[in-house]
Amino acid sequence: MKDIRPIRGAALLRRMVAEGEHETQDFKFAISDARKIARSISAFANHKGGRLLIGVKDNGVIAGVRNDEDIYVVEQAAERYCNPPQTVTFKAYRLEGSVHVIVAEIERAESRPVSVVEQGGKLKSYYRVADENIAAHPLMERAWRLASDPCAPPLTERHYALAALFDEPGTRLDERTIALRMHITLAEAEALIARLAAAGLVSFAFDGTRFLPATPVDDIED
Repeated sequence: MKDIRPIRGAALLRRMVAEGEHETQDFKFAISDARKIARSISAFANHKGGRLLIGVKDNGVIAGVRNDEDIYVVEQAAERYCNPPQTVTFKAYRLEGSVHVIVAEIERAESRPVSVVEQGGKLKSYYRVADENIAAHPLMERAWRLASDPCAPPLTERHYALAALFDEPGTRLDERTIALRMHITLAEAEALIARLAAAGLVSFAFDGTRFLPATPVDDIED
């Protein structure tokens, strides 16, 4: 475990806490479940990156870190339960007296998906939406893999025909609707969606229940 010396930064820390929890920030009063922390790391790494403020309650109350072993649990989460393993950087901010908060920074992954090794060895990826870690749609994972695959198939007329369905801003269509409109099988529709998403011509938007293929301007990503 790293030996992290607390630095003075009460004003900066309070500004971060005042932001509340959002798509790149999460509060953790205490760290006890490495696999649960791995889900947060996965969600941040698959999105824009983010930070965990350890020693801060969900309501924004700064309680301070109770156990320095929290750092070890986060490291275990990143190295043992994330696939591929992720790097987390730590800073400790000292407040009044002996109170200090640890900020764990997670970068956006260069290669996605970053998955979590769940119980039983099953791999599951997450994505950050507002202040929640949401299980990624399988087509999102497929698109991420294609985006980093130099042998990904080229775009065809069919791909552009599908992209045309998303010309209107805010358009969201599920895979079955796309299959029906294009008179193709569900498997063919899924393959087209994944390739278009890898090319940035279609993305995914969360409707509160699930991720749906959507126009890039309606995207939850950059």
